[in-house]
Amino acid sequence: MEHLLQTLPQVLIDGLTLGAVYAIIALGYTMVYGILELINFAHGEIFMTGAFIGTAILLAMTGLGWISVLPGVVTLVLILLITSMATGFLGMGIERIAYRPLRKATKLITLITAIGVSFLLQDIVRFITELSRGNFIVNTPSIFPGNFNLQTSSISSVFGDVSLKTSFLVVLIVAIILMVGLEIFVNKTRWGMAMRAVAQDPDTASLMSINVNKVISITFFVGSALGGATGVLFAVHYGTIDPYIGFILGLKAFTAAVLGGIGNIRGAMVGGLLLGVLEMFAAANLSLLTSGVFGAEYKDVFAFSILIIVLIFKPEGLFGKAVVEKV
Repeated sequence: MEHLLQTLPQVLIDGLTLGAVYAIIALGYTMVYGILELINFAHGEIFMTGAFIGTAILLAMTGLGWISVLPGVVTLVLILLITSMATGFLGMGIERIAYRPLRKATKLITLITAIGVSFLLQDIVRFITELSRGNFIVNTPSIFPGNFNLQTSSISSVFGDVSLKTSFLVVLIVAIILMVGLEIFVNKTRWGMAMRAVAQDPDTASLMSINVNKVISITFFVGSALGGATGVLFAVHYGTIDPYIGFILGLKAFTAAVLGGIGNIRGAMVGGLLLGVLEMFAAANLSLLTSGVFGAEYKDVFAFSILIIVLIFKPEGLFGKAVVEKV
């Protein structure tokens, strides 16, 4: 019990950071599913592409000496804007070329197409990276270097000291801004209203002068822009990326969306944060809880076991199945 309490603050910090990444990626899954009932498994690779685009911009700025002139926050905002636009248009292009011609096809065909697009993006990014750098594993220059320890002073006998990376606060704040911004966009804007109308009944929405194709394109743009921005945050915080990070992270983000309730925006947010904290808790304490039988490498099993238990007793997820008010 003492060990659990000592690791709890660090688990919460690391879990919230990872959970914020899961949550924003999960938003892309849940937005597309809410309208098309399509599991866009290429979304993880859009996240990965965003990480590489952001890193490429950051490396170029470092080579030109701009990184030492511009404040870190300004640099991050600039990279986020450029990357979000690039991945947003990438998502629109994927929808137009790969998904729209199959809109009347069975769900299995579109699912297979999404998996194919996922592998295609992986190989394209790997080819470009190896061609330009000779290696597909890339280290991201640090914008917010250093970390600091939080001393727990009067309660140090209960909780241990916490190591806090400077980028943690940046990632968490930006993630919150993105999630709140999406919530406002979906619920308070004309395009958000159109998205909710199309999610409820696309045929009726088209009869009411809503351009369904444009709404779907906007949905892919917004979801992909968020995914690309999250890739930048991941690269900035963790420092190392490769063309395959989108696969496992995308799978876990999809799990977070299902855990919260697929098609439910707030459910995706909560599911992502919850999954991140559970995963970090398992990584820190699983060996102790099982007397060394299972180590930190089994953290994924722990997280997915929680998901299975939740879905057995509440198959629609924690926040219920997708409804129009929450799409």
